Amino acid sequence: MSKHAETGQAKAAARWINLMRWGGLMTGAALIGWVAMVGVKYSGPMLKRLLEIKIVTVEGVHHINKQEVIDLVGLKPGTPLHHVITTVIKGQVESHPWVKEALVTRVPFHELRISVIERKPAAIIQTGSDNFLSDEGGHVLARLGQADDDMLPMVTGVDPKGLLRGDGAVRQAIMSGIELAKLVGHTYEGRLQVNAANPSSLVASVRGVRFQFGEETVGDQWERFQRVKPTLKTLNFDGYGRGANEVDLRYENRIIVRERG
Repeated sequence: MSKHAETGQAKAAARWINLMRWGGLMTGAALIGWVAMVGVKYSGPMLKRLLEIKIVTVEGVHHINKQEVIDLVGLKPGTPLHHVITTVIKGQVESHPWVKEALVTRVPFHELRISVIERKPAAIIQTGSDNFLSDEGGHVLARLGQADDDMLPMVTGVDPKGLLRGDGAVRQAIMSGIELAKLVGHTYEGRLQVNAANPSSLVASVRGVRFQFGEETVGDQWERFQRVKPTLKTLNFDGYGRGANEVDLRYENRIIVRERG
């Protein structure tokens, strides 16, 4: 046989081998693809069951019911843990008036954990015949109607519509009233009421004595009163009878004590 014929046969054999290899690769790829599709088809439901949320843990609630928090989340039965978007759940929980902050955590393999920081009641806001419970940030926690909690200071004079809308100016007025209540409460026992109709001229009343404050920082005005208080022998804190029962702190260099009829 000539060298030319031998070379032709070798090339033909090489082409045949390459075709066999290519066919094997294609067959292998097709087989792998088929296996993958079958795996996706049957492993999807299995994975869903494996990661299905079975426990919703709620921590840190005292004034609200755990079920209220779970209802806010609104999880559908069979929801996989990895389908939960924690930032969305956080926003849903924080929409509750009592919730100041929420932390949402996915705990492998079946638990969704919600940790809550609640707002704390700080004052009763009276508008007309209605009372509202507020935290120290001026957020309305609950409508009380005519019910009252006389253990908390009372703030009056705020706009009821602005209160329900959560207006910044109304909230600031409430915060100023609560700050003033804390200052006076350190000195005098008893239910304190603050009229916040004019935030730059707050009026506080406790045990029959009324304090008028001006635009100066209330802390500075109260400190000035504390310095002269020992000399004010006529102040009457029994809520009745005669005696000086109004203290005007609106002037920078003097304190005026009046008897109200």
